[in-house]
Amino acid sequence: MLRHEGRLRAFLARVAGSDADDLAQEAFVRAWQRAGDYRGQGSYAAWVMGIGWRIFLDQRRTTRRREGLAERDEAPASDAPHSRSDAAIDANRLLAGLSPQERAALTLCFGHGWSHGEAAEIMGLPLGTLKSLVLRGRAKARTLITEGAEP
Repeated sequence: MLRHEGRLRAFLARVAGSDADDLAQEAFVRAWQRAGDYRGQGSYAAWVMGIGWRIFLDQRRTTRRREGLAERDEAPASDAPHSRSDAAIDANRLLAGLSPQERAALTLCFGHGWSHGEAAEIMGLPLGTLKSLVLRGRAKARTLITEGAEP
């Protein structure tokens, strides 16, 4: 499990911000508790990443209920453990303009190199839905880049 730790934490840092470490820890505890549920279908790494994604979604729903807020997408916190280069800061701002699902889909496919099928498995989505999220996220990102480039 330790060899998957870095990937899971990096993914959760992009989608959950400062809560990433707590979510990753919970994901590994649940993976250990449910080790017997893994049937060898798909990769173990994708199975663990899927657990992390579902924990993020559960935490997000709980937070919304507690705050009593309507649908609200939160940007990753700026204190997430990333390089502070201009490119990283710009990437964080760009990803902040996307919904959590779009952010997760783009991060899995382009940031972590998962295939669309693997990303769909991790997020518990049909392949077509994942592909739509990737296309929509890329289109929004292009729009944000274009708007940011105009004087």
